This record gives sequence, structure tokens and C-alpha cells, in this order.
Amino acid sequence: MTLNIAGFDLVTLKEMDETAALRTRVDRKYIVDGPRADELVQSLSTSCAALEIDGKRNFSYQSVYFDSPDFASYRSAAHRRRRRFKIRSRTYLDSEICKLEVKLRSGRKRNTKKRFDYHSDTCREITDDGRQFIKNAVGNLGIPDDLSPVLTTKYQRSTLVDMSSGDRLTCDENLVCEDWENSTIALDYFIFETKSEGPPSSFDYVLWGHGIRPARISKFCTGLAALHPELPSNKWHRTLNKYFL
Repeated sequence: MTLNIAGFDLVTLKEMDETAALRTRVDRKYIVDGPRADELVQSLSTSCAALEIDGKRNFSYQSVYFDSPDFASYRSAAHRRRRRFKIRSRTYLDSEICKLEVKLRSGRKRNTKKRFDYHSDTCREITDDGRQFIKNAVGNLGIPDDLSPVLTTKYQRSTLVDMSSGDRLTCDENLVCEDWENSTIALDYFIFETKSEGPPSSFDYVLWGHGIRPARISKFCTGLAALHPELPSNKWHRTLNKYFL
């Protein structure tokens, strides 16, 4: 299952960051099967360009999510706390570049992502410098004393940018989630995620025009809930029943 984006003009990473960095944004996620994904992408505006690095347009990602023994970060999302955060390391496997990231959710449903240069050798641990970065990032929300890796996700990502508006669309495929006990689950669908400064993006309107509506899915939370049904998961009940069982 590979998305065909060869027909789009290219945009470099530097150009994308200048046009559409979107560190604070509104995200909308969609679950799309393979045939509809290709049909949808081919219908996009000619103002769209595909991220290309070293001749590649499809990139392998690994994310390691950290949580406390009582799953405080997971539970804050499951219980829909207005202000919450999740912590992960993200390794770009094609280049071995690694970042420690904190993704903050505000009460206005806006996401802010803060990043810290990390080393791929420490992607499964929180170093002293990493912990200080997390403390500074979350501010008065506070962080648990004990953070350990609870879920690892691997997938391939393609990114499209609407050069006229700066909106972005990421297209993730071949998602595999693995928990701390080495149990795994896979998703045989694309996850499309639109990223804009607030109002619906040009990509959202295209998706809606194809009859595709936003879905409740979080690689971290939905993956963990699918592997551990004892965790509270009402928020993702429909997604779990339709796509993960």
C-alpha cells in the first residue's frame, strides 16, 4: 500500500518550513482505505507540492511514547482533559535524525509542538537534558517522576503542502504499534491528517467532498487501547471497533 504522489511538484524541507511550519495548529484526522486515498490525492489542486528529500517522497518514522506507570498522559486524553500533553521521541529512520517532542493540547483544541534535538541511541529513554526540556515545555502542568516507553509506532509518511495557503496534509501508511510487552497491532488503512492555523484547510474541503469525515484516532492512545482493552477507551470506541478489531 503506497500512495502515488509522483505527479506533484516538489517542495524542499526548508521551503515547507518557511511556508507552513505550523508549530501551533489545529489538526484533523481521517481514516481512508487505499483506493479512496489514491483517488482523493489525484483530485488535489495543482497548487499542491510534495515534500522531497534526497529524491525521496516517502519517509520511515519511528515514535516512542512515554508515560507514567498509571498512564497519566493516556488517561488525560481518554478523559478529555482540556489541557494535556504527550511526550515522545521521533526518529526519522532514513536519516537517523531524532527529536524529543512534547505535544501540548490547549483548551481551545489547538496543538502546540515543542522539539528538542535528541540522539537516536537514547530514543527509548529520558535523559537529564530531555527531562529539563520537558519540564520547560509543559510549565505548570507538571510531569510524572517516572516516565518510561509504553508504545512504539512505525509507519511511512508522505507530506503534501498547499503552496497557496500553507496548509499541510500528511499521509501515513503501514502503521504498526508495539507495546512494552512486545505485543503488536497493525492498521491496514491510511491516516490522513490536515494541519492548519484554525479554519478548515483546503485539504479538509476535498476530504469532505469525497464523503470522508474526521475520525477520532491517536496513534498513541488508539494503539495502546487496542492492545490493552482494560484501559478506558470510550473516546475511541467507534474507531477501535471499526478499524482495529
